[in-house]
Amino acid sequence: MSGSADARAAAERVVFIDDEADVRRANGQSLELAGFAVEAFAAAEPALAAILAAPPGAVITDVRLPGLDGVGLLARLHRVDPDLPVILITGHGDIGMAVAAMQGGAYDFLAKPYPAEALITSVRRALERRRLVMENRTLRARLDAAIEEDPAFLGASPEIAGLRALVREVAKADVDVLVFGETGSGKEVVAGALHRWSRRAERNLVAMNCGALPDSVVESELFGHEAGAFTGALKRRVGRIEHAQGGTLFLDEIESMPLPLQVKLLRVLQERTVEPLGTNEVRPVDMRVVAATKVDLGQAAAQGTFRDDLYHRLNVITITIPPLRDRGDDVLLLFQHFLRRAAEKFGRPMPPVTPAIRDHLRRHTWPGNVRELGHFAERCALCLVAPPQPAAEAAGGLTEQVDRFERQLIRDELIMAGGDVRAAAEALGLPRKTLYDKMARHGLTPADYR
Repeated sequence: MSGSADARAAAERVVFIDDEADVRRANGQSLELAGFAVEAFAAAEPALAAILAAPPGAVITDVRLPGLDGVGLLARLHRVDPDLPVILITGHGDIGMAVAAMQGGAYDFLAKPYPAEALITSVRRALERRRLVMENRTLRARLDAAIEEDPAFLGASPEIAGLRALVREVAKADVDVLVFGETGSGKEVVAGALHRWSRRAERNLVAMNCGALPDSVVESELFGHEAGAFTGALKRRVGRIEHAQGGTLFLDEIESMPLPLQVKLLRVLQERTVEPLGTNEVRPVDMRVVAATKVDLGQAAAQGTFRDDLYHRLNVITITIPPLRDRGDDVLLLFQHFLRRAAEKFGRPMPPVTPAIRDHLRRHTWPGNVRELGHFAERCALCLVAPPQPAAEAAGGLTEQVDRFERQLIRDELIMAGGDVRAAAEALGLPRKTLYDKMARHGLTPADYR
């Protein structure tokens, strides 16, 4: 079974705990007939061991159990995973206890006797919530890995230093943000940093690419729907807006959102409420919205392809990501980072960065930005790129041309080594004293490249 198949199977698995054999059998049959995989236990301790070894999609437990009771089990589980849905089954005398447990994190409680459909409905909603939580964890892990690697912020140019400082400051302010950047410039990483460095970091970061979904499903994905809201809506679905409660909603390629949905999104931003399809219930939402675009939304609004009022509502704070071509020598640092990572990925020795490749890195305009650079580094690691020929040197005598080439080569190695003269000397095959003498002659200072 693949990893994704394993995750899906876990998301549909239910653990049921009750010390009465008839109750376990009847409820287990009802849940299995509804399509769930059920593991039944007569006590909390063996169930806890099984849950910790292989977390299910939801846990259903009686409050009164021999040994560890249901409330104690809830507390133990939530110390490990506070997002695991736990449904409590209670007798009438335990309802007060169950209400207190819900305030402490229980997903739901059912008072005995309850109809089988009530249990099935509660489990379906719990599993839907679990699915969204696990999707969100996967997304956050991917974004956190990108931030840890820091490809969007790696560099020493004033442009990237300014971006890094701006993102940290804006993250502290609880306002909606519009992120503008060319394709491949790192808009999703900036969105992840805004969430991670904000007070909302412990809640959900929920992402949706508005350009990656058909228009027919965008509304349901964003706003959610109730069972029977439209043909094919067999069960309730929690929308991305509602799932971002307390956290951050990241809307990538916002310019691709259909105009009719822009009206509904504007209402959500203004009123901080959401109305899922198929219900008249208006639900409050507390979230930050980060919208990303690769086009000028002001111009799109003027042309009628994007709503002017939504543009002005989103344009509270705009963060513009500098294109790679405007980041100077950052391209060399980024290339070195991507090349090392690609060599490790493909199990190959790291190839040398020749003067011809350095010349290409500086002269190419990188329309695909950081993403294009990363792909170029992978091709270099796989030796699929013929080293570009360096441009002809400017006019001058042989001595002048040799001096220019030597200065450029030393400068490149200092950049790659982060100002570490020892590492640069080793890369150039020179004694450190010789390198220091040449640096002094060319006016190069290690501190300028740290």
